[in-house]
Amino acid sequence: MENVLVFKTREVVGNIRKIRAYRYYTQEYLAAKLKISQNAYSKIELGYSKLTIDRLFHIAMILKVEAANLLTLNQHDLIKIIADDDEKT
Repeated sequence: MENVLVFKTREVVGNIRKIRAYRYYTQEYLAAKLKISQNAYSKIELGYSKLTIDRLFHIAMILKVEAANLLTLNQHDLIKIIADDDEKT
């Protein structure tokens, strides 16, 4: 069970990292928006810090994605959805 949780956590933070890079946002930018240090934000992406629900929703708002998508989709599908949404706007 613990291995599944570790895997899912890595998927979620991987999705966050991928979308951040896709949007050309730096860790410093997200950290500033979250009002935390870049080092603290880096620890979230590396999986060293726990990701709270509040922080997940805040990150999703900054990245302009649905929080549920960060939790359920793989990186490839997530980028495709975001690219399609960007083309529509």
